[in-house]
Amino acid sequence: MAHVTYDIVEHDGGFAYKVGDVFSETFPTHQAAHDAANAAARRQQVGGRDEAIEYQDSKGTWHEEQADGGDRPEADVEDDLKD
Repeated sequence: MAHVTYDIVEHDGGFAYKVGDVFSETFPTHQAAHDAANAAARRQQVGGRDEAIEYQDSKGTWHEEQADGGDRPEADVEDDLKD
């Protein structure tokens, strides 16, 4: 099963959560970023319907496949920042 970690970080004069190299919007407080990351992690684990998806890989090749709506990753929040 895949795993997604939302990291709380200082970003752009405030705080954000980050997954890999991708940042969320900037929040004014550490707590607001933490709460948003928890909400995003919960949503990440909610199943949906099976869907046909289309995506482009890093080499520029397009792919089509059927995505299983119940195949959801585990998600958690890591927050090593001090208030």
